[in-house]
Amino acid sequence: MLSIDELGEYIDSRLTRSAFRLELLDRYLVDSDGADLARYLAGKSQPTAGGKRPWLDRLRREHASGILNHRVHVLRTPLSDYLRYECEWAYAFNAAAGEDIRIIDLAEQVAPDGLGAHDFWLIDDQYAIRMCYDDDGRYVGAEPVDAIELPHYRRVRDTAVAAGEPFTAWWSRHPEEWQARRWDEHT
Repeated sequence: MLSIDELGEYIDSRLTRSAFRLELLDRYLVDSDGADLARYLAGKSQPTAGGKRPWLDRLRREHASGILNHRVHVLRTPLSDYLRYECEWAYAFNAAAGEDIRIIDLAEQVAPDGLGAHDFWLIDDQYAIRMCYDDDGRYVGAEPVDAIELPHYRRVRDTAVAAGEPFTAWWSRHPEEWQARRWDEHT
């Protein structure tokens, strides 16, 4: 099992063309959220710039150099507080920085056949990494997958990308999930 630092090194040492991420959970308890999740839940207007800047700078650099960063998140509306936070304070910024994010909303469509059963990364179509989380969404570790299983992970990626709606279009259709709208309704 790879620790979070080892996972980063594993990806960085192999990434030259594309990084794909499939996300299936409703909540991820990760240190990189820092205090931003609490700030979001308290109704603050934006994340702390310092915490997001290095990741957004990386996405911009990779996009400018031709590296495709893309992900699909399978979720269901109405969103949990965490998913609202992730969409509004992560995905919106990531998409603006060049990441191709797609959503499969199971309240709006049936899960496509062959979608897969766990989170993973697929780097350069050559390296699949199964992500492992506990029941609360805490990172447990990551396991590089044997090369013989790569065709399966490529098919799952292709299925998810084909079924996913671009994040910006999906998000614009769901203003009921936006923080400003929710706070206006409660004041």
